[in-house]
Amino acid sequence: MRRIVVVALMAVMAGATLRSSPAEEPKPKADELQMKSDKMELKVEIPQLNVSEYHRPYVAMWIQNEKQEVVTNLAVWYQLKGTTDGAGTKWLPDLRQWWRRSGRNIEFPADGISAPSRPVGEHTVTIDDQKLAKLSPGKYVLLVEAAREVGGRELLEIPFHWPGDKSVTYQVAGKKELGKITLTVKP
Repeated sequence: MRRIVVVALMAVMAGATLRSSPAEEPKPKADELQMKSDKMELKVEIPQLNVSEYHRPYVAMWIQNEKQEVVTNLAVWYQLKGTTDGAGTKWLPDLRQWWRRSGRNIEFPADGISAPSRPVGEHTVTIDDQKLAKLSPGKYVLLVEAAREVGGRELLEIPFHWPGDKSVTYQVAGKKELGKITLTVKP
């Protein structure tokens, strides 16, 4: 009888050990349960140009992967008002690179990316979590393209790695239609 009790006690203890194993794993803290919130901040400068006829530039911003496929469009600034029959969209194909890769497949105005053209100055672009969710870990390129009526066209690229291990700021500066472009990736 004593032997049966010892065996039963050992079985109970073994079972208790097995059942208690998951409880022994460290529980995630409340802040660890929240989704990792990597962030991206983008600033785009529209330079002052000394020209006789000035029109605000059309600007497109997007992210593409290593295969040069568009992963997400961030913003498209173009003339939204004061035109008939959506004449503002007539000049979007002048953003040649963006138009060939993505723009011609989008119906305008497009939710979350369409915005009016911007005046001279530095502008902050809001990049929401929905757009960032399209980025899996890896290497990407941010592209910013500008085209201006009676003006020129310019395309700038910033290669970056997503997500970042630490806060990293990338900068590139245009020579004609775009000024300084600043991309900050924060873990």
